[in-house]
Amino acid sequence: MNAALQLGASGSSRWLHPGAWWVWALGLATAASRTLNPLLLVLIIAVAGTVVSARKPDAPWARSFMFFAKLGVLIIVVRVLVQLLFGAAIGTTTLFTLPGIELPDWMAGVRLGGPVTLESLLLAFYDGLRLATIIMCVGAANSLASPSRLLKSVPAALYEVGVSVVVALTFTPQLIADVTRVQSARHLRGRATRGPKAIAGAAMPVLEGALERSVTLAAAMDSRGYGRRSEMSAHQKQINAGLLGFGLVAACIGTYGLVSAGTPWFLSAPMLLIGLGSSLLAISWSARNAVRTRYRPDPWWAPEWAVAGAGICAAACFISAAWWFPSGLATEVDPPAWPALPALAVIGLLIALTPAVTAPEVPQMYASRANDQVLAQAPA
Repeated sequence: MNAALQLGASGSSRWLHPGAWWVWALGLATAASRTLNPLLLVLIIAVAGTVVSARKPDAPWARSFMFFAKLGVLIIVVRVLVQLLFGAAIGTTTLFTLPGIELPDWMAGVRLGGPVTLESLLLAFYDGLRLATIIMCVGAANSLASPSRLLKSVPAALYEVGVSVVVALTFTPQLIADVTRVQSARHLRGRATRGPKAIAGAAMPVLEGALERSVTLAAAMDSRGYGRRSEMSAHQKQINAGLLGFGLVAACIGTYGLVSAGTPWFLSAPMLLIGLGSSLLAISWSARNAVRTRYRPDPWWAPEWAVAGAGICAAACFISAAWWFPSGLATEVDPPAWPALPALAVIGLLIALTPAVTAPEVPQMYASRANDQVLAQAPA
């Protein structure tokens, strides 16, 4: 009876495959890495925030987007301050002059204080905004993809590595959930929830909760035979390790070529495709000897293809715009110029906004009832 009511309340809602959300978010992050145009970067943040607002579940780990937004603001402020204190002056529009310190000749190119120009501040702001946008795209993926489902979706051959990655990715959501829980408890007891005293009082419960989850996770992994492997011959292990190592190195070179301007074309997308193909071949070969099974794996249906494809299309549009219209993605700072708005990049962002509609709605009844279960199952 309860199951029927739950099914009727959810309707066509279901959990989207977490890999689709991560592909979409990484596509937006790739698009952000290709531009220093503040208008496009702000639009990327707006797209990520809109999709998170429309499709985030009612779960503790889904509240991390605002934390990443605050972290992005902090990154921008730090980047501008570093430029004020240590960066070389660019341009001729001097805004003010800070007290400077004479440095020896062997530290040429580094300064402390001195004149501050509008052009140097704009360059620092654009650079910090780009990094903040990439961080917020990662925060969007953390808010939309369930950590426990992400771990369940890791290929069997990479399960050990996947556990480490998921533990790293869930550090911030778990920390936010713990801080929120402790603040609520302190508020109910009439204690301070802001200021140094509140931080000192919340530190020990948060640390205790993290240690408790770590011990629980270790016991659960041990009881389930974590790390158990079937036998592989030495020759198979060598070939598999060689393919995987070559694939990872080639993928890193290709990724650097995509995000770095002026890289030869054969060291960007072609190298990335070669690396991904070699890595997938090694993973598929190793998965045949894996002994791990999945219970009720998440499906990859049309909505997953639509969400992942939206992120890939956004990255492809920005990469194409960087080749065909490079001036539209890089805003001039010396002299300062109003940023352009390339049509191809805007089309990519409009496509990246479609998951707000194409992604299925999250089953809120299930999510509200399973908050504690998801938090307990997610790696600490």
